[in-house]
Amino acid sequence: MEYLDAKTIVSSYFENGWFQTNYNMNIYKGCCHGCIYCDSRSECYQIKDFDIVKAKKDAIAIIHRDLAKKRRKGKIQTGGMSDPYNPLEKELELTRGALKAILNHRFGVSILTKSTLVLRDIDILQEIAKYASVSVSFTITTFDDSLAKQLERNVMCSSERFEAIKILREAGIDAGILFMPILPFINDTKENIEGIVNKAKEVNALWIFAMSQMGVTLRTNQRDYYYQWLDRLFPKLKEKYIQLYGNRYSCEPIHRKELWNYFTKLCYEMNIPYDMVEINKRYYPKNDIEQLQLF
Repeated sequence: MEYLDAKTIVSSYFENGWFQTNYNMNIYKGCCHGCIYCDSRSECYQIKDFDIVKAKKDAIAIIHRDLAKKRRKGKIQTGGMSDPYNPLEKELELTRGALKAILNHRFGVSILTKSTLVLRDIDILQEIAKYASVSVSFTITTFDDSLAKQLERNVMCSSERFEAIKILREAGIDAGILFMPILPFINDTKENIEGIVNKAKEVNALWIFAMSQMGVTLRTNQRDYYYQWLDRLFPKLKEKYIQLYGNRYSCEPIHRKELWNYFTKLCYEMNIPYDMVEINKRYYPKNDIEQLQLF
């Protein structure tokens, strides 16, 4: 394990983030999940050797210090750039240590992940949830486990992530789905959408957050990486992308509007919110921060 020096880990205060978050926290850098579509691989983020996970030195002590200095309580998001539950976390327990710090300093937390290892920390999440909002979101791109293992080859399959949502909900923890990205000609089907929405309802997921563009972002070296995997997994599909999208940043399905209307219709019928404004309004009103201030 390589450790990186860091002066601070918890970011400055901001308002109205996903799931009403106010701070970002990344304990790890890089990711070994091997997802073919990950935008974090893009050159603009300047992460060398992206597939090698590195941890920030003295992370827990720095997080305690950062939180002690915050004048405003709030909700901390982790997992935006690097999954906090990579395989190394099982031994290092840095994310678990960070959750203990969040509990100690009376903040809320939002976790973005693809790993069922988050279930290990249900005990701490339940304690945090006694005074602040807690949300856990699993990225699920396809209902098909075999396709998931192609797109996200080093991570738990979709059915395991659905089961983790069910376990979290039964434990009283808010949990839902990040349905993104949608890869043109791969997982952009009504069958996939229907499978995900139906399963979400079955496991009592509180949300299925999706972007209305319903596409994938490709830029700089991430585009090259994605195209290499298209050649391996879906021969001749790369040429179709090049012809349709060229060097565009956002690559949307050609039948995006039809898919979006179908998706939102199913979510409406199942009473599952898909828009972040509605998710925040329904589950995380702004006065949640005011309640945190009381502590």
